[in-house]
Amino acid sequence: MARELLTVLVLMGVAGLMCLAAAARVIRQYERGVVLRFGRLRGQVRGPGFTMIIPFVDRLHKVNMQIVTMPVPAQDGITRDNVTVRVDAVIYFKVVDPVDAIIRVEDYRFAVSQMAQTSLRSILGKSDLDELLSNREKLNQGLELMMDSPAVEWGVTIDRVEIKDVSLPETMKRSMARQAEADRERRARIINADAELQASKKLAEAATVMSDQPAALQLRLLQTVVAVAAEKNSTLVLPFPVELLRFLERATPPQSGVSKPPPAVMPAGPLAADAPASGSPASNGVGHTVPFGKPASAADRSAA
Repeated sequence: MARELLTVLVLMGVAGLMCLAAAARVIRQYERGVVLRFGRLRGQVRGPGFTMIIPFVDRLHKVNMQIVTMPVPAQDGITRDNVTVRVDAVIYFKVVDPVDAIIRVEDYRFAVSQMAQTSLRSILGKSDLDELLSNREKLNQGLELMMDSPAVEWGVTIDRVEIKDVSLPETMKRSMARQAEADRERRARIINADAELQASKKLAEAATVMSDQPAALQLRLLQTVVAVAAEKNSTLVLPFPVELLRFLERATPPQSGVSKPPPAVMPAGPLAADAPASGSPASNGVGHTVPFGKPASAADRSAA
C-alpha cells in the first residue's frame, strides 16, 4: 500500500512539474507579453521577467519593442517630369503599443513593408528628378509623415525613413553628364572673359602711364630681355620699335642702275590718227611713239 501511494505521489509530482514547465514563461527585457485566454485579451501587458500562464487555456504573444530596420524593395516609378527611375529605401520603426500591434493588425511587419512600398511609389510621382537627387531630406520627411499616420493605429511609430539609392537609365546619365560638362565650360568661358576684361583695363592704365613717361617703356623692355635671358637660352630676342624701322626705310637712298618702265604704247588703228593734246606723245600706227611738235622723218613716213 505504501509503495502504491509513493508511486502515485511520484506521478503527481512529475505531472505538476510538467504543468509548471508548460505554464512558466520568460519575457526578455526588450519584449512585452500579451495574454489571450480563450482568444480574449486577458489582463495587462506582461513585463519582462518570469511569468505564469494557464496551460492549454492562455496563449502568450511576445512583442519585440526594439527598433526594427526593414529594407524597402526597389520600386520603379515615373517622376513628375516623366523620368523613369528605380528607388530603394530603408525604414526604421518600433512598436509602442503591443496590444494594438497584436489585435488591430494581422502582421504589423508585413503591413509596414507594404505601406512603405506604396508610399515610396506615391512620393516618386509627386517629385521632380532634381528634387529627388538633391533634396532627399525633404522627401524623407514626406515619406515619414505619409507612413506615420496609418501606423499609429497599429501601435507602431515610424522612427525614420531614408532613401538609399536612385538608379537612372544610361541615356539619362549621359544627358546629365553632357549638361554638367556644358555648364562647366560656360562658367570657364565667363571666367576667362572676365579675366581678359580686367587685364585689358590694367593694360590700358599701363599704356597711359607709359605714354606719360617714355622711360617706363624702356624699363619694361629691359625687364623683358632679362626674363628671356633667365631661361638660359642661346638665342636672345630684342624687339625693335616700328618707328625705328620706318625711319631707316626713309633714310635709305634709292639704288642706281634700276631701269625705268618703258613709255606707254598706243595700239594701231583709227584712233591713231586722232590728234592728241599738245605736248603728249602720239603713235604713228605701228607701235612707235612719236612726240608731238617734231616732224616725222622719211623712215617714219615710209613705214606709214
